Amino acid sequence: MITKNGKGVFGGVAFGNIKIFNEHKTIKKYFTTDTVGEKARFENARNKAYDETVRLMEKTRDEVGEKEAAIFEIHSMMINDDDFVSAVVSKIEGGINAEAAVHEAGEQMAEQFSSLNDSYMKQRAADVIDVAERVVNAFGDTDIKKDSHEEKSIIVAYDLTPSQTVQLRDQNISGFITEGGSGNSHTAILARTMNIPAVIGVKGILDEAYDGRFAAVDSSSGTIYIEPNATTIKRLKDKKEKSDNEIQLLQRYKGVKTVTRGGRNVMLYANISNMTDMDMVLANDAEGIGLFRSEFIFMGRSTFPSEAEQFDIYKKAVEKMEGKRVIIRTLDIGADKKVDYFNLPDEENPALGYRAIRICLDRTNIFKVQLRAILKASVYGKTAIMFPMICTLEELRKAKEILNEVKLELDFEGVRYDRNIEVGIMIETPAAALISETLARECDFFSIGTNDLTQYTLAVDRQNSMVNSKFDTDHESILRLIRFTAQNAKKEGIWIGICGELGADKRLTERFIKWGIDELSVSPVYILGLRKYITEMDI
Repeated sequence: MITKNGKGVFGGVAFGNIKIFNEHKTIKKYFTTDTVGEKARFENARNKAYDETVRLMEKTRDEVGEKEAAIFEIHSMMINDDDFVSAVVSKIEGGINAEAAVHEAGEQMAEQFSSLNDSYMKQRAADVIDVAERVVNAFGDTDIKKDSHEEKSIIVAYDLTPSQTVQLRDQNISGFITEGGSGNSHTAILARTMNIPAVIGVKGILDEAYDGRFAAVDSSSGTIYIEPNATTIKRLKDKKEKSDNEIQLLQRYKGVKTVTRGGRNVMLYANISNMTDMDMVLANDAEGIGLFRSEFIFMGRSTFPSEAEQFDIYKKAVEKMEGKRVIIRTLDIGADKKVDYFNLPDEENPALGYRAIRICLDRTNIFKVQLRAILKASVYGKTAIMFPMICTLEELRKAKEILNEVKLELDFEGVRYDRNIEVGIMIETPAAALISETLARECDFFSIGTNDLTQYTLAVDRQNSMVNSKFDTDHESILRLIRFTAQNAKKEGIWIGICGELGADKRLTERFIKWGIDELSVSPVYILGLRKYITEMDI
């Protein structure tokens, strides 16, 4: 038995035969004088690649979600990018065949992206390679083939591009292992969403000697076992069976109120990014939506969503929850969430720059359209508005002032809305936590975003893999800020919740409840397990 270690990006146990996926194809390069013919071949391949990318985008949107489909929206734009097309045409005019021209242009552009300091732009290098390979594939029949394995396979690669991951989803795949990649890569995101155990950063796993050999993946520990012995197989099968049984037993907590043995009620809500998440919300019996990440409505498209489009989405979400509270966070774009048509400036440190409420208070036309849509949807169920990244009292007052302007416009138009709609803010910075007593007097509730609060308190970029080990969400400083903010919320008579990673951390749940946290908003899959844990507490 050979044991290798990496980082698990989606928990679970998987068994199967290793299938090494070599994404690096040998591209034939030759010289030709038929530049007109090669340009025509390139255009034909580019059109086929574009159509295939659009198909993948629609497939991903239907089966996975809007957020993941946004990857292919970016790819479709890259295929038609003037710089990419010009680079390929220039190489063809230099006398080489179209396939080689596409490959070389892709490699050069990827190298340019990789050399930039911005972490987001570095990640685009993998997208350029993916796009170039998709165009090369379109010249001939070289795409990923659907393989009907009688036995499940564990795909092993250096890294997997988004389109490769989605295509592999149709095959009999039980797990992913990559030698490269990061916890924030497209592969990791898609693996988590598709419920496929995955481990990244496994050094030496691409050794051809492993191809075809039976393996086991324990993603919860990030461990790979090649040709595991009988003892290991039994242990992992028992672990998987226990996990499956626990999930089944949790079904008894549907319909149960989240109340401790001592009578303390906790609001147990869900975080969602789009309407495709609602099935999981309802299946796990969330008591409300604590964080509707509205920015994903703006992503995966090339133009701003209209008021009607936004209204339709918010209305459906509110109606689906049938009177349970739905907290819609206003646009939180910027930093790691880029949208090309916003034309945001390049920044040395975007996490500390032009993002979230700062953009909304500056581009009030965008902000007002969203607020109108939310207010109009509020008559269909219990709705709340939450402003992100509030750091000063002035920002909160300005946001409320714009909201009041929108209310007056709707009054003038005779449009109904909930006149008692709750307005809250996210506490995501030390600045907001330290002035929380003042901010509490101006809003109805707080929601602590522990991921950003950790980033800004510890000066650790949450997107930077080099400092992942320093991203300590339960650092003493973070816990003190949470407790201080909770005390101020109670003092001023407003309710307070947690919607970041720590909300699902059972090591801290009891402490949070004792401090006065009223609401925990987590990924839907954690709801029932957390409810069981809370109802067994004697608080």
